Amino acid sequence: QVHLVESGGGLVQPGGSLRLSCVASGMITSGVSMAMAWYRQTPGKQRELVAFISSGGYTNYAESVKGRFAISRDNAKNTLLLQMNNLKPDDTAVYYCNSLPIRAGYWGPGTQVTVSS
Repeated sequence: QVHLVESGGGLVQPGGSLRLSCVASGMITSGVSMAMAWYRQTPGKQRELVAFISSGGYTNYAESVKGRFAISRDNAKNTLLLQMNNLKPDDTAVYYCNSLPIRAGYWGPGTQVTVSS
């Protein structure tokens, strides 16, 4: 069974930075071939795709975070990362990692990011 656990969120001022981590257990070799992604959700809104990375390292980002966020992965450590710079209040959300396409059983608890002065 796959478990994803996100961490690294917190309260940060506008313009600040955070680095999110997602550690996967139970994925073993199957995880290496999966595209992985970061998603975020705010109350009353649908969960949105923030960034994804293919097994080969190809990345893509939502327009709202291009140039500010960077996704990376360490397959040896089963870890997915999201470096977030120049954070804005609109980035406030709970951030989740999952595969792409989404596997419903993979959702973890998420990590709260709050950008506020």
